[in-house]
Amino acid sequence: MPDSYLDVSGLFVERQAQRSSMHARHLNEQLVRVLKTIGYDVGFQKGQGQYLFDRDGARYLDLLSGFGVFAIGRNHPALRLALKSVLDSDFPNLVQLDVSTLAGVLAERLLEHVPYLDKVFFANSGAETVEAAIKFARGATGRPGIVSCSHSFHGLSYGALSLMDDTNFRSGFEPLLPGCTQIPFNDLAALEQALSSRQVAAFIVEPIQGKGVNMPSDEFLPGAAALCKKYGTIFIADEIQTGVGRTGKFLAVEHWNVEPDMVLLAKALSGGHVPVGALLTRKSIFDKIFSQMDRAVVHGSTFSKNDMAMAAGIATLDVIKQEKLVEQAAKRGAELRLALTRMVPGYELLKEVRGKGLMIGIEFGPPKSLKLKASWNLLETANKGLFCQLITVPLFKDHKILTQVSGHGSHTIKLLPPLVITEEDCTWIEKSFDDVIAASHKVPGAIWSLGKTLVDNAVRKSA
Repeated sequence: MPDSYLDVSGLFVERQAQRSSMHARHLNEQLVRVLKTIGYDVGFQKGQGQYLFDRDGARYLDLLSGFGVFAIGRNHPALRLALKSVLDSDFPNLVQLDVSTLAGVLAERLLEHVPYLDKVFFANSGAETVEAAIKFARGATGRPGIVSCSHSFHGLSYGALSLMDDTNFRSGFEPLLPGCTQIPFNDLAALEQALSSRQVAAFIVEPIQGKGVNMPSDEFLPGAAALCKKYGTIFIADEIQTGVGRTGKFLAVEHWNVEPDMVLLAKALSGGHVPVGALLTRKSIFDKIFSQMDRAVVHGSTFSKNDMAMAAGIATLDVIKQEKLVEQAAKRGAELRLALTRMVPGYELLKEVRGKGLMIGIEFGPPKSLKLKASWNLLETANKGLFCQLITVPLFKDHKILTQVSGHGSHTIKLLPPLVITEEDCTWIEKSFDDVIAASHKVPGAIWSLGKTLVDNAVRKSA
């Protein structure tokens, strides 16, 4: 054995000052430019729970949580111990001509949360579960069509991208998968018209849309499930972002008492360390895909059931149970939405606060006063949705809160904090938003000076 092994921690410290230059040269230069333009290149050094720490040791509250990945917080000690125990045990990982013990345990524990489903297929990501769902639905029904909703997000691989109508993501990559159509979210009449041909294999929907945090009507999901049953269409709930406790229930569909034929999970299930996706489905569907011995491997993914990923999933579910994080998400989310909603009457730019649990959308919109209207229109003309950057950037720079706009051209800021946030964190959020939104109503002011800078950048980009 060698006298010494590579010290990755030391390598991180040694090269961290070059992170931007390495990415610009070898990875995504445009992302580096974006981070520098909006002042987010602070060089994060450490993550702990709901907090991030930059190169100067300053503490930030993370309301992005890796697009919802860090539901149990960053570097949870129970998760780290679980992964270390796998590394220390010399398990016979990925034999392939064998079955995985840990995959069996994780599947069993997932199905305890969704008792009306019977089988689990593991993948490496949310997008992979969407791809599997498309194949399973077509294979089980013999039908070609897949229906999804406008303004949805299901992933950026070819099948998943085919389910989306966002030209910002689709442009340059078409033609995509045939047989995929979109209906308006919350439109049961349009869904019935699409399904009535009896050529649709599946209807796939996010219970709460991630782009915009768009909420379903009380009738939409139960009505969609009934229509799918009527026309022999498989009903798929994409819970990749909403699932595993995010909305104050283990699955978001539980808020509307719906039992889908398939449920897709990923993101939070990983604990933030090892990617894992899971497709949960009915035995009747699963058995039509893996129908006999010579089709036992008709669909699969080489690394999907690896022991580290399975251990991460098992440990994550255990932390959520032990720390009552689903209940915590419901309680903290209700408190936070109420506090933010109380601000709406006081600010003409603030339109609505919506969501479930700790998936919250804060929507801004056109003002009525002439001075604010002129400034708003200037931003909108330069780049639709630019106003939200006047909120997110000062939140980050002045209040040490990391958050995101909920989609390209959106006027909604999305909060996806770790489910472990405290009452003190919620006060931090409330006071910071109140301060920044109040400043956005002062024209001229520092925030609108930032707006002019962003407009100038947008104009240069278009030129």
